[in-house]
Amino acid sequence: MKGKKLISLFAATAMVIASLAGCGEGGAAQPAGGDATQPAATDQTQTTSTDTTADTTATTDAAPAAADGEMMTIEVYDAAANYQGLQTGWFDKVVKDRFNIELNIIAPQVAGDAIYQTRTQSGNLGDIVLLDSVDFADCVKTGLVKDITADLPNYPNLAQYMDQINVYNSGLEGNSGQIYGIPTQMMNTSPTSYSQDVIYSSPLLRWDYYQELGCPEIKDLNDLVDVLGKMQAAHPTNDAGDPCYAVSLWPDWDGNDNMLGIANVVQLTTWYGEKIKDSAILKADGKTFTPLTDKNATYYKMLKFLNSLYRAGLVDPDSGTQDWNAACAKMSAGQVNMFWYSWQVGFWNSQERLDNGTAMIFVPVGDQNYYADADAFYGSGRVFGVGSQVDDAKYKKIMEFLDWYASPEGCQFEHCGIEGFNYEVGADGKFTAINDNALMDNLPVPEEYGGAGYSDGNNQINEWIVSANSVNPNTGETYAKDYWASWKASTLTQMKKDWAERFGAAEPAEWMKKNNKLVISPNVAVTLVSDTADISVVRNQCEESLEQYSWQMIFVDDDAAFDALWDEMTQTLDGMGFQDLYKFDCEKWQPQIDAKNALQ
Repeated sequence: MKGKKLISLFAATAMVIASLAGCGEGGAAQPAGGDATQPAATDQTQTTSTDTTADTTATTDAAPAAADGEMMTIEVYDAAANYQGLQTGWFDKVVKDRFNIELNIIAPQVAGDAIYQTRTQSGNLGDIVLLDSVDFADCVKTGLVKDITADLPNYPNLAQYMDQINVYNSGLEGNSGQIYGIPTQMMNTSPTSYSQDVIYSSPLLRWDYYQELGCPEIKDLNDLVDVLGKMQAAHPTNDAGDPCYAVSLWPDWDGNDNMLGIANVVQLTTWYGEKIKDSAILKADGKTFTPLTDKNATYYKMLKFLNSLYRAGLVDPDSGTQDWNAACAKMSAGQVNMFWYSWQVGFWNSQERLDNGTAMIFVPVGDQNYYADADAFYGSGRVFGVGSQVDDAKYKKIMEFLDWYASPEGCQFEHCGIEGFNYEVGADGKFTAINDNALMDNLPVPEEYGGAGYSDGNNQINEWIVSANSVNPNTGETYAKDYWASWKASTLTQMKKDWAERFGAAEPAEWMKKNNKLVISPNVAVTLVSDTADISVVRNQCEESLEQYSWQMIFVDDDAAFDALWDEMTQTLDGMGFQDLYKFDCEKWQPQIDAKNALQ
């Protein structure tokens, strides 16, 4: 199993509006999650298209009192986590106060891929397991996940999503009605809806620098390189004198979340309506595949784009060696002039920067058509389950915790933060955000929640049962603050007004829809087949080689060297069995594609 997953801690801010300040909360994947995810990766699939109307009836869900006796430690094997060890800080206190449990996070992204094999071979992966759907299905087959069929209906917050839960579990091979898994990031809209203002990946630029240039039309990637070059020439350093670059990349997410190749390149391919599915690229028509090694497809195109940036002096030279944390520190320091994940704005777009016009915001590129996964009605592609080795006492405690985790109160802590610190409740019961810089600046939390820094104590599970874009029955608005009426009003800054006047739409996704630039992929729930032993070997070899060649190609000095390396890479991959892998992946993903097209 690949351990380093694309959905990061700050996929929590993935549902932001383009002018949004970073959430001061653990709310709204990434990702992925996801996948994003998503988030990132929101390719969980299903086969029906029943619309569901959000229930906005207020719900009473008093937190269970903490049990008497000794503290119980719950091991969470967590494919989404960027942190390993005991949960600390304010979220730890919230959980301990309600359940008398502490969460010990086991993170393959930190510990390495081998920990999955070690723990599965021991017969005990974890007390709570959070896995990508393919790995989860494998663990069900091998008896590592507990059957929760009889008990799930007794937990009302989880039971609200029984339809989605049943659809996922019915897709497990050989399943005859049992429930093992609870999908992550479920929503209460429909499989074909797109409810967000900003998609997961699109070009986001410093608005003030773009305005200085006269808001020029950007027709294609060449124009984008030119604009970014002019930005950097005018502003070579940040206020502290540190060097600025168009992009700052990182390698530690490479090869994960159902993709081969450099993660940063993979996400850029969606700018042209294509979506990488392991070794295959799903074309913008949503029906046909082409090999990732096709020179006419987007992996080549976007890798060449990054090389063009490098040759113009616009790529952070640390990109091939730094980790995600180092790259994020540069985002927070104002050293990066283009973001491409929506969650990245959480590191820069404070209210002050929205007010003074220095925030990051989507700027269209004329020849692009943006791929976006529809609302994660059936989930984002990851699944929660209970380890099969837990005893009765621990099992009861886990189910109580997971039910709370899906409750309005749990979701408010996950997605909105701490009442009185991250948001205030008005006389009408609706929320208004405060301390929106809590996450990026690690503000100290109130002593009643243990003090210390907010981001230090943030929810390290880094994945949710209920998406932040679902409606909170206590407010009638989403959990994600981006869509609160109070937030919309507070972020209607001059910058946002200027953006709307320039592009003729209130929000980025609205502009894409108005201009037929949005390629929405329906959300479906199909369980994919696992690799055979032979395919697994080929995949790992091809992935390692593809990553090595890709990073080399970013940092070459001319087109001839780039294409020579590409051709050499293609020949090397074919020698490793890439064509067999491509055929396998096309057959693997075809059921999902068929299900998506059935909803069109």
